[in-house]
Amino acid sequence: MNFIDIGSIDEIPIGRPTTRVVDGRKIAVCRTKSGIHALDNTCPHRGGPLGEGDLIGEELVCPWHLWSFDVKTGNCPGSNDVGVAAHDVKIEGNRVLVRLAPPRPLPELI
Repeated sequence: MNFIDIGSIDEIPIGRPTTRVVDGRKIAVCRTKSGIHALDNTCPHRGGPLGEGDLIGEELVCPWHLWSFDVKTGNCPGSNDVGVAAHDVKIEGNRVLVRLAPPRPLPELI
């Protein structure tokens, strides 16, 4: 899959996630000190909207039940088995481009 333009850098707020739709798929976009990152928007726990959560350092926290995800890897801290897809992001000029990764399988959770 190719990279898709999701807007200008100025449209991605620092320290606050936002949501974009890319090829019909909702993604949470985060701008941190380390750069711009994109994750699937749906928390694997109960389907919470990650793009409406809080960004604490390099972790995106689900607004529903406070599960957190590393913005670089999509993993829950301390687990490589639970998480969301992390998408490739690149900057060209002032534009943010995303290449979607395959969705991660949902774990057997409560």
